[in-house]
Amino acid sequence: MGEPQPDAEQDLQDWIEARKRHHLSHAHVQMARELGMNPRRLGKLDNHDQEPWKAPLPQLIEHLYFKRFRRERPEVVMSVEERARAKEAKRSARKEARRRARAERSSAPPEEAS
Repeated sequence: MGEPQPDAEQDLQDWIEARKRHHLSHAHVQMARELGMNPRRLGKLDNHDQEPWKAPLPQLIEHLYFKRFRRERPEVVMSVEERARAKEAKRSARKEARRRARAERSSAPPEEAS
């Protein structure tokens, strides 16, 4: 397994850039991710004041999130960076547990077959 896939890192980087470019909060980014939005396509949805019928992007995300999940916002809001750190910590904990289990199996005395 080894290192995280470059696609996963690029996806997180895309969300960080989208958050900065479109002035979104951590909650808006999390809502957009849960909705399955593509961070590279948010510009098409954003209102550039030339299309008065379009809602601003944060309001659009809130509306779509409420429509799908019947909640105003996620119960627990985590930034993209926090989510990446938590995922990495969980991954390394699993790796360590597997390593310990393997070491335990190899150091256990062999069982005799009767």
